[in-house]
Amino acid sequence: MHISDGVLSVPVITAGWAVTIVFVIFSLWWSKKYFDIAEEIPKFSVMAGAFFVASLIHITIGPTCVHLIFNGLLGVILGPLAYLAMVIGLTLQALLLQHGGVTTIGINSLNVGLPAIICYLIFKKGHDKGISAPLLGAFCGGFAIVITVVLLSISLVTTGEQFMEVAKVAALAHIPIMLIEAAVTGSVVAYLLKVKPEMLPIATEDMDKEEELNVSKSAGDV
Repeated sequence: MHISDGVLSVPVITAGWAVTIVFVIFSLWWSKKYFDIAEEIPKFSVMAGAFFVASLIHITIGPTCVHLIFNGLLGVILGPLAYLAMVIGLTLQALLLQHGGVTTIGINSLNVGLPAIICYLIFKKGHDKGISAPLLGAFCGGFAIVITVVLLSISLVTTGEQFMEVAKVAALAHIPIMLIEAAVTGSVVAYLLKVKPEMLPIATEDMDKEEELNVSKSAGDV
């Protein structure tokens, strides 16, 4: 999923950086609105490390590669901070290990970070409607890979039609990745709900809603 340097056109690279900068700023603003970022640092560090390690084991396919991503899992656990976590992970991989390009950090971050945010929103909306959290987690784990493959394909094909075959092969190669990540994400969500539900953003938001409701009731009583 890491696109190397020298593959994409300048407009695609520039667009990737521009969108990633906007998303990083937006995700920080969004996170400050709903969470205490200082309290999220330990969880953020663990999940960023998990993404860093998981995506190191890869199979190269032309200008890109296939590997575990766990962006759906990061989205479910970190919420909007997932985007920043993956930007940091991809930057360290590119600078320290030459895994992925430096110029393509922006587009690579967009390809894996946007699906994480989308899946967080799906997870949150589904939870609000009473859908099983583990089931939602499994769906998000697999769906994040689908979106990532679509974005990767767009990135490659926009640069040149010669990458069409590479995009097709990468899409097929990610089918087992999709199934694995669906199973892992669903299992992790089920486990966290039992032992440490506060690790899920939805738990924090539920507590905030309860506090607001209690404050409203207290004001009404007065």
